[in-house]
Amino acid sequence: MFEFILAATARSYFFLRRFMPTAIVIDAISTRRGLKWGVPPMLLAVPYAIAAVYCRAPIEAGGAGWLNLLVLLFLWNTLKFVLIGPISLLKLIAVRVREDVARRRMTRTLLTDGVEHFDEPVLVSRLG
Repeated sequence: MFEFILAATARSYFFLRRFMPTAIVIDAISTRRGLKWGVPPMLLAVPYAIAAVYCRAPIEAGGAGWLNLLVLLFLWNTLKFVLIGPISLLKLIAVRVREDVARRRMTRTLLTDGVEHFDEPVLVSRLG
């Protein structure tokens, strides 16, 4: 029984990671190319917050209780988009520091090997 629950949980998790729009956007931002685009998607938090407020009004007026699930979903997505901006900036700073350290090491290695003149594209291609 435990294996069935674990398998169902894993499959639903991977399904949601693959097909849900917010997960797709956050995965795209988490790549090296996407780190610089972390702040603009923070603006997507605004429509989600407005949708949460819009769904909350009928609930307070005695509407359907299932709207609470939508409110939770909208608030969760709001939180994800608000946090992705600062997190992506911190990751970008860390990546750029690592790349700068690797570039300096490569330059130092080339200079100690006796290569006095080297082209920047050669250096970049060796860094990978």
